[in-house]
Amino acid sequence: MESQDSRKYPTQLAARLCSHLERIYPSHDIKKLCQDVQTAYWGNGIEPRRRARMPGNSLWSEKDNTLITYGNSIIDGAHTPLDLLDDFLLTCLDGVISGVHILPFFPYTSDDGFAVTDYYQVNSSLGSWSHISRIADNFTLMSDLVINHMSSQGEWFSQYRQDKAPGNRFFFEANIEDDISQVVRPRAHPLLRKVETVNGTRHVWCTFSHDQVDFDFSNPDVLLEFLKIMRFHINKGVRTIRLDAVAFMWKQIGTRCIHLPQTHEIVRLMRTLADYSDEKIILITETNVPNAENLSYFGNRNEAHAIYNFSLPPLIVHALLFGTSQYLNAWQMAMPPAQLGCAYFNFVASHDGIGMRPAEGLLPDQEISQMIDLLENHGGRLSKRAVNGGGEKVYEVNIALFDAFQGTQDGLDTLQKERFLCSQSVMMALEGIPGFYIHSLLATSNDYAFLEKTGHNRSINRHQWDYTKLNMLLNDPKSVQNQILLELKRRIKIRSQQAAFHPNATQFTLQLGTKLFGFWRQSLDRSQSIFAIANVTHETVTLPLINLNLIEGDQWIDLLSSDSIASKTSDLEFAPYQCRWISNQL
Repeated sequence: MESQDSRKYPTQLAARLCSHLERIYPSHDIKKLCQDVQTAYWGNGIEPRRRARMPGNSLWSEKDNTLITYGNSIIDGAHTPLDLLDDFLLTCLDGVISGVHILPFFPYTSDDGFAVTDYYQVNSSLGSWSHISRIADNFTLMSDLVINHMSSQGEWFSQYRQDKAPGNRFFFEANIEDDISQVVRPRAHPLLRKVETVNGTRHVWCTFSHDQVDFDFSNPDVLLEFLKIMRFHINKGVRTIRLDAVAFMWKQIGTRCIHLPQTHEIVRLMRTLADYSDEKIILITETNVPNAENLSYFGNRNEAHAIYNFSLPPLIVHALLFGTSQYLNAWQMAMPPAQLGCAYFNFVASHDGIGMRPAEGLLPDQEISQMIDLLENHGGRLSKRAVNGGGEKVYEVNIALFDAFQGTQDGLDTLQKERFLCSQSVMMALEGIPGFYIHSLLATSNDYAFLEKTGHNRSINRHQWDYTKLNMLLNDPKSVQNQILLELKRRIKIRSQQAAFHPNATQFTLQLGTKLFGFWRQSLDRSQSIFAIANVTHETVTLPLINLNLIEGDQWIDLLSSDSIASKTSDLEFAPYQCRWISNQL
């Protein structure tokens, strides 16, 4: 049946979409499917751009950053959580934070929101679309497109079990005799779940949990439905779309079922749609995998606009716990600059934990094991995944980042705040867009009570602050919450004023030994240079300034301490975990 949409879309857009679709669905009617894709994404009354937005650096600047939070990270038992979040953002972070990633705010059944039952509704316990749109009026809003799976209690899966359209063809089935030995697993539970349907016993694919059933994207109707969801979210104010667990999206029996060519092509198709949108839409892929695999989602400037810099958390944590920048430095030396129109999304803490897979190949196995043991001693919990050939392996350590830094390999000490601020300052200075988990800004500790209540390891790092208590702490100069938030806000404001910290500004790694980690940033117009240097040890370290070759005649200043630095100074001292952003004044 021909599409009901008779609009004329740009010829170049149609050609690009057809090219993507021919690679994804070669046996389908590509012309009709192309029209269906455009109708699904643009819907009624919305027109695409006549020409695609060209790759460039205009989507972000040094002023951009993102707060990562759950919709109910702040509660008081009386007000709507999203109202409280909105108040916190406007009261404490207005003019400091530019973007907000509200983790899945849809109705769900498990995994703290990532087992979605309805992509078109806001979880009523959090608020409504009006709350979401109000936050989007003041901050660039990032939202999750949980694209790999949905709740087993959702309407579509109910339709699947009853053989009713459209859900009856939405989920990936396998046979227990199928060879799934190569499948890459992020969890340790059995991959297949046995379910009873009106057509008899079936086995559905469950990458993450048996309550999260994987979609079957070989059915183009699934893709079309998610394009409708994308457009719906954009119309509600979302401007950054996080493609959750996207690496696992396409399945093919007999393969690893991760990073398959069709997955990359679907991301390219979504990028095309984003680039033809009047709204400035940014796609960011969530691929918690080894570094080289993660980098592949930039494509050739035609896939994700941004990718999570997943290797940074374990490497910076290792450097600060063990007092050496050896591995952090080697990784940064080998990291390619993001291509034009692309950017890294840098973070150290997230709602999950410190991932170990992104450290594979970058940290020796013995170093990873020692770090895991030390973090466990600091109160962390270990989440494991199944590995091919049997057995399990730690894939993440669940711990509040502030508590991760309560000591080093030498034991507990009094330098927790200094180590923590060092980790955030390095992250802020690196090429890319910085992301701050709300519990980093608030120096939240491990929540053992919440962990015991839920029985889920990740709950240790998902504290829900009572807003009254939080405000008391934020107004108390002696509280660590007050001290950390004020200092991070100060550093974020300084960062946002430096052209050399544009996400795509030039970056070169400095060779300063293993006690220091440093790199040079230069603004796109070459007018500003910043030497960002951090002491990763608990010792005072002296740096001969001849190693930096500061240009004589320029005025140099440490932006963080306001110390003037003469280019002929022989040595520069770094206190334990001190960071310096040494810039030529403009």
